[in-house]
Amino acid sequence: MSDILPFLKSMISTSGLSGYEAPIAELIAKEWTPLADEVTRSRLGSVHGFKRGSGAAKPRPSVLIATHMDAIGLMVSRIDGEFLHITSLGGIDPRVLPGTPVTVHASQSRTNLPGVIAMPPAHLLPEDKNSGVISIPYLLVDTGLTARELAKHVHVGDLISFATPPVELGEGLLSGHSIDNRASVAALTLCLQALKNSAHVWDVWAVATTQEEVGGLGAETSTFALRPTIAIAVDVTFASGPGASGYETFALGKGLTLGIGPTIHPFLYQRMKEVAQRIEIPAQDEPMPAYSGTDGDALQLTAEGIPTMVLSIPERYMHTPVEVVAMKDIQRAGRLLAEFIASLEEDFMSKMKWD
Repeated sequence: MSDILPFLKSMISTSGLSGYEAPIAELIAKEWTPLADEVTRSRLGSVHGFKRGSGAAKPRPSVLIATHMDAIGLMVSRIDGEFLHITSLGGIDPRVLPGTPVTVHASQSRTNLPGVIAMPPAHLLPEDKNSGVISIPYLLVDTGLTARELAKHVHVGDLISFATPPVELGEGLLSGHSIDNRASVAALTLCLQALKNSAHVWDVWAVATTQEEVGGLGAETSTFALRPTIAIAVDVTFASGPGASGYETFALGKGLTLGIGPTIHPFLYQRMKEVAQRIEIPAQDEPMPAYSGTDGDALQLTAEGIPTMVLSIPERYMHTPVEVVAMKDIQRAGRLLAEFIASLEEDFMSKMKWD
C-alpha cells in the first residue's frame, strides 16, 4: 500500500467542522476521483465514491463504507471588545483548550485570522468557577486585533477550528486535531487504492459523511439515498493512555477493534473476524452494549434496516487538539476493508442470518 501520511496531514490541515465540511469534502473528492468510477456529493454534502463490482446479478449487491469527515470545533458566541467568546461545535474536552492555537474563519472579510484560546485570571472569574477545569463559556479567543478591527472581520456564528499542526511522534505515531475521523478516511482511501488492482463482485460505496459529531446526519441521509445491501462504519476508539487503560481502552498500534453489540450484525462481525485472522491483522473485540456512538447507529436504522458492522482504529486523546494515532493501524484498516470486500461472494446474503 502507498504512503498515506501526506494525504492524512493535508486533511488535518484542512477545515471542515460539522455542518461546514465543504473544504475537506473538496480535498477528499479530488483524492478519490482517480480511484472510483464516479464521485458525487449528497444533498447534505457527503462525498460518495462509487466503485463498480464484477458480479452478474442485477441489481448487484453493494457495500457502503462510512467514514465521517467532519471535525469538532468552536463557534463565536459573542464579541466582547477585542476578545471572542466561544461555544463548542460537537463534543470538546475543555481541559486542553487554554493556550491552543486556532484559526478564526472570519465571514465578513472572508479571511482566516490566527488566534489563541486564553483563560482569564482566576480572580476575575466567578468564585464557583475559578478552580479546576475552566468551562468553555469562560474561555476567550484573542486574535491580537483591536476591537474596531475585530468587528470589521468577525460575526457571531463564525467558525473557529484548531490550528495545531500534524506532528510525527516516535514509533510511527501521528498527533494532530481532527484525526477523529480523518484517520478512517485515510484508511478508506487505502482500501480504494487496493481495490484498483483487486477483483470484487460487489459494488462499493465509499462515503465520507458529514455531521457525525452532531448526530450522524450525513450517514443517515446517504444510506437512505444509496440503499446499500450491507454497511460498515469505520471510526476511532479509545486507546490506552494516562489514566485510561485496562478493559476501557485498547493498545495503540497493536491492531483494530471489531464492534460487538445490538448495532452490529453478528454474521458481518464473524466474516470480518475471519478475514482479519486469515490475513494476520490483529483485531480485538470491542463491546458496544447499547449504541455504538458511530455512524453505524444511523446506518443500521435507515429505511427497513441495513446489516451493519463497526470497525475502529484506537486513538489517544480523543476530541482534543492533540489526538494520537498509529499509522500502521490505519494501514491495517485499509487492507482489512479491501480484503473483506473481496471476500463477498455473489450469494453472500443468502447465507446471512442473525444468531
